[in-house]
Amino acid sequence: MAAKAEPIGPRNGHELAPLNTRADGSERPHGVTIVLQGSRNSLQRDAPDEDRAAWSGKLQFFLSIIGYSVGLGNIWRFPYLCQQNGGGAFLIPFLIMLILEGIPLFLIEMAIGQKMRLGSLGVWNTIHPWLGGIGIASCVVTLFVALYYNVIITWVFFYLFNSIRLSADKLPWAHCPQDNGTAEAECTKASATVYYWYREALDASPSIEEPGAPRWWIVLYLLLAWIIVFFIVMKGIQSSGKVVYFTSLFPYVVLTIFFVRGITLPGSADGIIHMYKPKLAKLLDPTVWLDAATQVFYSFGLAFGSLIAFGSYNTPNNNCVRDVLLVSVCNALTAIYASVVIFSILGFKAYTMVEKCITKEIKVLAMHQIGGFMLNSTQEYYEEHYPTLNSTVTSALNLTGCAMSKQLEEAAEGTGLAFIVFTQAILKLTPAPFWSIIFFLMLLSLGLGSQIGIMEGMLCTIFDIDFFKRFSKPVITGFVCTICFFVGLIFTTGAGEYWLKMFDSFAGTIGLVVVALLEMVAVVYVYGHERFTNDIYEMTGYRPGLYWQVTWRYVGPFIVSCILLSSLIFMLLNPPTYGAWNAEEGRVEKTPYPSWVLGIAVAMILAGILPIPVVLLLRRFQCLALDVDIHQGSIRRIETTVSTKEMMSDQDVISPESAPPAQLLPDVATKFTIGDFDSSDSEQTPRTTDRYEDSSSSDEEILNAKYSTGTGIRLSMKPINHNPNTFKMDVVD
Repeated sequence: MAAKAEPIGPRNGHELAPLNTRADGSERPHGVTIVLQGSRNSLQRDAPDEDRAAWSGKLQFFLSIIGYSVGLGNIWRFPYLCQQNGGGAFLIPFLIMLILEGIPLFLIEMAIGQKMRLGSLGVWNTIHPWLGGIGIASCVVTLFVALYYNVIITWVFFYLFNSIRLSADKLPWAHCPQDNGTAEAECTKASATVYYWYREALDASPSIEEPGAPRWWIVLYLLLAWIIVFFIVMKGIQSSGKVVYFTSLFPYVVLTIFFVRGITLPGSADGIIHMYKPKLAKLLDPTVWLDAATQVFYSFGLAFGSLIAFGSYNTPNNNCVRDVLLVSVCNALTAIYASVVIFSILGFKAYTMVEKCITKEIKVLAMHQIGGFMLNSTQEYYEEHYPTLNSTVTSALNLTGCAMSKQLEEAAEGTGLAFIVFTQAILKLTPAPFWSIIFFLMLLSLGLGSQIGIMEGMLCTIFDIDFFKRFSKPVITGFVCTICFFVGLIFTTGAGEYWLKMFDSFAGTIGLVVVALLEMVAVVYVYGHERFTNDIYEMTGYRPGLYWQVTWRYVGPFIVSCILLSSLIFMLLNPPTYGAWNAEEGRVEKTPYPSWVLGIAVAMILAGILPIPVVLLLRRFQCLALDVDIHQGSIRRIETTVSTKEMMSDQDVISPESAPPAQLLPDVATKFTIGDFDSSDSEQTPRTTDRYEDSSSSDEEILNAKYSTGTGIRLSMKPINHNPNTFKMDVVD
């Protein structure tokens, strides 16, 4: 007769089995607890993780998630996508993908981290050891992203400190240099803001193959950026949790200031209308839906391991479903709000550019006495009579026609929007230095908020490996930041922006999508969607219904698979290029990457994917003599589901079927079986039982016994901290 062991403490992949119940149901004089532990196959460590960091309050957790998920992409990527993909019509696929893809995967990461109270590496090892490579792959990709993301913060620092001036005329990108030489000619062919970005800030080289030496000013700002990041994250959420009050809230203050100022400017309404005017025909274009799905995926920061880490710091009874819904709505509304702010300012910029253009063309037409134009002709006269002019005449005079729509259609995203287009618009505001300072402070807050989350996801994975627990958190964090700084020196050369573009295009794309897809498969089909649903119900009191089940099991994996396949097809059909600065022409030229750079790109993609199959094969065939002892990691789950039962071999599970013959057992009348899967149970999920037979045996006989398994593994029990009631089971050989 079997007695079902009652778990002691949190059930996070292993259970502490009390031995105070005899087979006949009677109680032993005192309780004895076995803690499974051992260096072989990454068994459970001595005790539950009682010293894991925790949020100081609900507000700190919420602001940390907001600061991480609401990043630079909400400012300089989403407005561009809206403009290019149907204006207001783009909100339809964006919201649909948010509901079908973003929110379900967001809840998976948050809930699984909260349930197991582990980082990314520990979670996937606990679900099944063959899946441990998911955590490693996520950590590798996160490292690549952290390398170049801090470079963006470096450039923000450069512009921020150069914004400290007394007037707009003093801003260094307000005018071209007056040297009557090549610099002035280069600036004249481009513009003052474009010239300042490529020549003064980056000192861009002609190509990625001619990087030159690191630019000392960028090196210093990069060092400053990594020092600040180190001090923020060196103690985990104990230190970073205090900073998020600024990094999460300050961007909303700045956006509101810009919104109030922007809607009062001439041309702002035209900019907002141009952006959100729906073009419903665009919805028939499949690339629009793909862009929406991709934007949702990256705007949440999925698959980095950061959301799992943040969730693991929550209390087990935290309502993670409510948190996910609140953060998702806040993320979407922030993107829409930021788009209104950005295009109100860009509308004002277009208005000033049109005024300047009209003045110039009126002067040309008046000099040639065409169409009755005079030097004092008004803008209204120009708008009325210019369309009546002969196109041959306007072409001969190089007149393009000055229209708001043309100015607004000159789309820009990423660094081009932040450091070129918006800086030009800021020059028209009064006082320009003030607007420039608060704008780059906002970008700095957004960048640091996301970088904190990225680093937390990576460092939490590292701290989950027991080998590194011998070092303090500041030491490990300092070591990681130092390595990142020296590797990041490649971004301080003249080819720095070209390398950043390459990292952004390859390092953080394919790998993240693969990790996200396998995360959904691991939780829904390996861990089991029913068990996961029950976990959420136990934690929150809410049982996910049909919407969650359908999106987790079918719709979410399908959408993520489409993103993966389309990304691969796009890379194969469109040879990757980067924008190289041509100083002679004063413009950016698309240039294909050399083959050796593409080789590095492929190596980065493989580095973010290969840990998954490598770990699976090594653990499946027991190729490693010594497995890495990962904190709370597991070579198997004792409490499992039908979906994982078939994946487990006799190398992974000690079961009654693989038990040794009776003559190999110690000379005691006790039979002890770990992980007995009773598939005949009436429930669909097999239950885990620990069996103790022959109640006549004494506790001393049980505890002094050594047990041999059918796989040649010998186990013994030893007391923990001289406690006569608690023992751990170790691998003898």
